Amino acid sequence: MKLTSLLSALLICFAIFITSAQSDPNATTPKDSIWNFEGNFQFLINQAAFNNDWQGGGTSNYSANVVINYDINYNKGKYAWDTKFLGDYGINKTKDQEFYRKTNDRLEINSTVGRQIGESKWFTSAFVNFRTQFDSGYTFGEDVDGNETRELRTQFMSPAFTQLGLGALWKESDDIRVNLSPVTGRIITANSRFTTTPGYVDGDFFGLDEGSTVRTEFGASVNAFVKFKLMENITVGNVLGLYSNYLEDPQNVDIDYTLNLVMNVNKYISANFTFQAIYDDNAVRGFQVREVLGVGFNYDF
Repeated sequence: MKLTSLLSALLICFAIFITSAQSDPNATTPKDSIWNFEGNFQFLINQAAFNNDWQGGGTSNYSANVVINYDINYNKGKYAWDTKFLGDYGINKTKDQEFYRKTNDRLEINSTVGRQIGESKWFTSAFVNFRTQFDSGYTFGEDVDGNETRELRTQFMSPAFTQLGLGALWKESDDIRVNLSPVTGRIITANSRFTTTPGYVDGDFFGLDEGSTVRTEFGASVNAFVKFKLMENITVGNVLGLYSNYLEDPQNVDIDYTLNLVMNVNKYISANFTFQAIYDDNAVRGFQVREVLGVGFNYDF
């Protein structure tokens, strides 16, 4: 599928989500208080064990995943301030593996402040977005003796992405908002160990030049958030981020889309499905896709 076609499909999906959320009688309405705090913590775990006499095949393994999703919303007069924290970390280990493998790793903070224009749903806005990971990432292989090896690929703050921009915010409610920023600066940072390896070519590590620790860009961005109840005890959250670098290949739009579906069994037990797709040609010329499905402990706060 061409990139422009995918962008169109994503925007159409978001339009459908917004329409559904607006018409949903269960959609969250603004509270009377100035501050609104809402969050969700989930702990998902899976485990399987087989003894030596088991004939059906299989390898003992375990996996665990922790998800934190927290929103802070401020509304007073003509001013609005929305902040979202996303944390997601998961690991998997099988009996025959020497090292554990990461299944998820994400740390992201989005914050947008705006001032209402007249009595409309539009606000002048400023935003900041920060994204990195909690733990080191590796490429796994084997040596000549068949022993498992791993090579460091990424780590905490390497890379780290920071965006700051000015623009306009359209806000239907705390759960439905779109921020357009035609003036956006992006900073990509990393430890120099990743850009000084033998044979390093400019741009190999998320666009950074050889020996550099910082890359600066200037472009435009779109950030959207839509959350609504699909049906009783089922909540759908959507986060979409688009970015185009004016200074280099502006047609190659970076995409980061996440869908999070939470199905509450009761107050403490839930099933969770997460789907994320990323396109960033500075990292890899293709789509990075992950999905997680699990049942575990859930706590709303």
